[in-house]
Amino acid sequence: MWRRPSCKNFLSPVSQPALVVAQAYVNYDLFRQGEVVKKGKIFVISAASGSGKTTLVRGLLKECKNLVVSKSYTTRALRANEKNRRDYIFVSGKVFAAARKKKAFLEWAKVFGNYYGTPADFVEKKLKIGKSVVLVIDVQGAAKVKKAAPGAVLIFIMPPSLRELENRLRKRKSDRSAQIKLRLKTARAEIAQAKRYDYIVINDNLSRAQRQLKEIVDSECGTEG
Repeated sequence: MWRRPSCKNFLSPVSQPALVVAQAYVNYDLFRQGEVVKKGKIFVISAASGSGKTTLVRGLLKECKNLVVSKSYTTRALRANEKNRRDYIFVSGKVFAAARKKKAFLEWAKVFGNYYGTPADFVEKKLKIGKSVVLVIDVQGAAKVKKAAPGAVLIFIMPPSLRELENRLRKRKSDRSAQIKLRLKTARAEIAQAKRYDYIVINDNLSRAQRQLKEIVDSECGTEG
């Protein structure tokens, strides 16, 4: 099920453990332009690693034609089941640092030792032509975006339980045991911030979670089907 909890205290940035995010930044200049955020809508989707957000977002994009996803830049290594520019835009640390210096990111953060950033120009262009944009980012980035653009809609994808989350992480076979423990520790901190989101979707059944996610987007955009 999904619900809309109170988010009245959300304008204060979320405090994150140092192990999750060492640094975070948001490009306020983009939002100060005003007209940029009036046409399209920003949807921020966050979840603990292994909660199924990637699968849900792909399904959402197939059903909502006016919705596009912003591919994050990242310095982490490409996983076996991933493709460059389909899942992320994989770049070197040098390339990422140069983009940061040019203020090319709407927001960026360092998570698990790797950098992630949302390209500002992509978001700006899509919003201006009336497209709504999905940002798949962590809780710290979500707090920064919400502070800069209060109209952004925040959705948290919740796993059925931490035990099920651990099972999913182990089935991925992409992390060692120590890394899985770290991800679970981080997941607890991220789940604790879910109450600050506009909506929570519990992914205990993929079809139901997919339907609920689409209902949220349709409701916020004032559309059906």
